[in-house]
Amino acid sequence: MGLFLLDYGAGNVQSLANSINSLGHQFQWIKEPSDFAKATSLVFPGVGAFETAISHLSSRGLLEPLKEYIASGRPYFGICIGMQVLFESSAEATSRGLGFIPCSIDRFDDEYKAVPHIGWNAADLITKQQDAEGVDSSSCYYFVHSYCAKYQPDVYPDAMRWAHTTTQYGQELFVSSVRRGNVFATQFHPEKSGKAGLALLDEWLRKPESAHTHAPEAPLVTRLPKPTHKLTKRIVACMDVRANDDGDLVVTKGDQYDVREKAAPPPGSVLATTAGAVRNLGKPVALTARYYNEGADELCLLNITSFRHSPLRDQPMLAVVRAAAETVFVPLTIGGGIKDTVDPDGTKRSALEVAGAYFRAGADKVSIGSEAVYAVERLRASGKGDPNGAIESIAHVYGKQAVVVSIDPKRVYVDPSTYEGPYKGELVYGQQEGGPESERGKAWWYQCTVSGGRETRDLSVVQLAQGVETLGAGEILVNSIDRDGTGLGFDLGLVNLIKNAVKIPVIASSGAGTAQHFVDVFNGTGVEAALAAGIFHREEVGIAEVKSAMKKAGINVRD
Repeated sequence: MGLFLLDYGAGNVQSLANSINSLGHQFQWIKEPSDFAKATSLVFPGVGAFETAISHLSSRGLLEPLKEYIASGRPYFGICIGMQVLFESSAEATSRGLGFIPCSIDRFDDEYKAVPHIGWNAADLITKQQDAEGVDSSSCYYFVHSYCAKYQPDVYPDAMRWAHTTTQYGQELFVSSVRRGNVFATQFHPEKSGKAGLALLDEWLRKPESAHTHAPEAPLVTRLPKPTHKLTKRIVACMDVRANDDGDLVVTKGDQYDVREKAAPPPGSVLATTAGAVRNLGKPVALTARYYNEGADELCLLNITSFRHSPLRDQPMLAVVRAAAETVFVPLTIGGGIKDTVDPDGTKRSALEVAGAYFRAGADKVSIGSEAVYAVERLRASGKGDPNGAIESIAHVYGKQAVVVSIDPKRVYVDPSTYEGPYKGELVYGQQEGGPESERGKAWWYQCTVSGGRETRDLSVVQLAQGVETLGAGEILVNSIDRDGTGLGFDLGLVNLIKNAVKIPVIASSGAGTAQHFVDVFNGTGVEAALAAGIFHREEVGIAEVKSAMKKAGINVRD
């Protein structure tokens, strides 16, 4: 008897398990239908698609026992999909939900904002007089979803009496948590919401179970205060991970795949001590913990060489992910080798299987690079996608928000006065004032590359971005071959080109050298996040310094 966690078979549930363990609470897993009878409290976390969740619950015989458990009056805490299944239906699926809350889950309108809704946002109590159930309206929580329960008291008055908090995203107000009777559920992920999320979890878990069985229905508020858009801009710390010559995994940085020291560092340096050695900027688990404590909003681990052709045999990298996920409670993205592979013994592994292994280890999103380029080439050649492709299959099972596509474009310079080629509409022109002097008077388009920029493809960056959006990617990470490592700042022309071409969130990367460069990219483009690596590793610029500069510039940022 006691606290049980429900794993419906997809999505990253390990993050919640890690959070509960870190808070000192004990739990058991629901492994079969009969386990529901043993549970006196139940937490149902989940990332993924509504249809997949209902299908997996049904196929394992867990759907009806779950419904019976909630109806029994015992405490229930749902997270993300664990909240959405409480509703009657979802525009994402043909399957019906549990039907406790009488309205549907709908897709966000993407006319004026990016979808999915990814990032840190507020959760505002319906009234200040409510028992907050651990929700701190002055804090931000992490959201990652394309579908929501829109707050519509005039349309769904009975359903809106379940609403506990609301959140504004663009022009839409949606229900970000529900609370009534024995049910408490959040659209956001407390297990990925840093200290505020851990505090919410801890309060719910520490209260006696009897305190979770009789929450009153919410007041029906038809006129809320004027909504304020509170989504913060995200700062992402990225770590390139590979094995050094002694077989140890280290965080490195270099010119694409060239990560070896050209000369010995100065005496007393903590870095590699000999020319030709793999540049060592720290241990991956230690750096993830450091960046989490320094306030990074997301973390990214990219496996740049080690066992990339046999990722499921890469036990050291999987161990890094597991260890990192035990100590950091913000989203963790893993890249490198997320593709169809064949093990040395001939065993075929699908990209979905590879991604699943990393999700189970503690990753929240996977990053796909060169494979995305090849997938878009096939899409353009055939006019249709492949349900078994990496992007499509992972997005179908885990939701598009779990798939990040990392693109590596490089400039192709042309004569702006005579160029009449196929990419004329994508030309970017060097600034006459303010930009680097070497770019003035020049024009260029961006060509896609694979293998870390070592091979170009007959595909423009706009074609790639729009193609991966069509295939189901939920986010695009925009690197720049030309700006990487230069410290000249983000390539605003490139970033704007991509941001204006798609309706999914965009992360800017490559070129940051100062805190001001982050201010510039957020003020000069509409990107949702900005990423850096080397300047953080070498402590040339700190995350706190970046966020302080953003605050001074009036940019909304998480404390």
